[in-house]
Parts: sequence; structure tokens; C-alpha cells
Amino acid sequence: MIKRFKRLKFIITFWRFIPFLKEFFFSNQVESYKKILGVLLILTYAFFPFDLIPDFISFLGIIDDVVVATFVIDWMIRMAPESLKEKYKL
Repeated sequence: MIKRFKRLKFIITFWRFIPFLKEFFFSNQVESYKKILGVLLILTYAFFPFDLIPDFISFLGIIDDVVVATFVIDWMIRMAPESLKEKYKL
């Protein structure tokens, strides 16, 4: 549970995710299929955003976007090698 909280804190401080994302995609330690799947998930969400709650409904419309983005980021963190997780304290 504490590990999940640390990941959520990491995701909330998004500026820290950018170096992790760069290293995830350019590292030789991450298998190619994981990189391809990560790109596909990001592109799929970018081009076909599925909204459970429409964005025009004030603050509530953003919640489903945050949930999907959090899912993608959490998946990438779980698939990252241990050395990369330790480097970013995940």
C-alpha cells in the first residue's frame, strides 16, 4: 500500500515523470515490446480518449482523464526494470 502511495505521489508531481519516461524509452534495459506497448497506450489514449464523464462537466470531467493517465503511467512503472525504479525511488 505504501508503495502505491509513493507511485501516486510520483505521478502527481508530473515534472519528475519526464526524465523517467525518457529513460524508459531510451534504456537498453527495457524490452522493446514494453516500449512499443507504452507508445501504443499513450497514442491510443491521445487519439481516442474515452470519456466516462464528458470534459465539459467542470472538475468531474477531468477525473476520468487523470484515472486513465495514471493507469498508463503505473503500468509503465511496473514494467520498468528494478534499477530504473530504484533510481527514481518508485
